[in-house]
Amino acid sequence: MDDEKIIELFFARSEQGISELAAKYGVLCKNFSCNIVGNNEDAEECVNDAYLGVWNAVPPHKPNPLKAFLLKILRNISVNKYYANTAKKRNGAYAESLDELEGVLCSGESVEERLEKYELAKAIEGFLATLSRENRVIFMRRYWFAESCEVISGRVGLSENAIAVRLARLREKMKKYLNERGISI
Repeated sequence: MDDEKIIELFFARSEQGISELAAKYGVLCKNFSCNIVGNNEDAEECVNDAYLGVWNAVPPHKPNPLKAFLLKILRNISVNKYYANTAKKRNGAYAESLDELEGVLCSGESVEERLEKYELAKAIEGFLATLSRENRVIFMRRYWFAESCEVISGRVGLSENAIAVRLARLREKMKKYLNERGISI
């Protein structure tokens, strides 16, 4: 079923919309969430919560594309679950990918810091636009989808070592790009 028909089901408040959403994107969602939270049970819980999030948001929203809307909700839920699960300890692939970026990005939550975060997000979008398609895919697969170097290497046909080296170079390139734009890190 196409996304428009699924959205129509949500607008009609038909529970079949959730079933169709799960049929179309369930495997993708579970893998995506599992990359972040690190286990199947928590991933399933996050996916179900994301379906509920879509149910509550549509209507009034009419997301286009639906897949991106769903994945953004799922990522937020999964990240929150990850932090709840690892409040006292850090482990897993998601923590590893965050640790890799720790030296490049900083965090905070005052009003000024929120503005800086917005500016940082725009700068990162600009940085991503400078990358080749392959490097952008590698960067996003690692730092958005939290995939391991092993999984990424299988997707793009490079060795794990080549992926790790390329990611290190991309982090350095991003650091330089941000510094050149006056974004302190």
